[in-house]
Amino acid sequence: MVDPTPGERIGTHLTPEEAKEIHKGFMGTFALYVGIAIVAHALVWYDKPWFPI
Repeated sequence: MVDPTPGERIGTHLTPEEAKEIHKGFMGTFALYVGIAIVAHALVWYDKPWFPI
């Protein structure tokens, strides 16, 4: 059995470049999700603050 090259996972069938591209897309989508969540929380807090500042 041949050992995989360092840094590669067995069974993903992705090249390191493909994995980086998928990761970049995931991080962009996650950043958008977090941004929307922050805005939503700010709007709810503005309407009904759950703790005083």
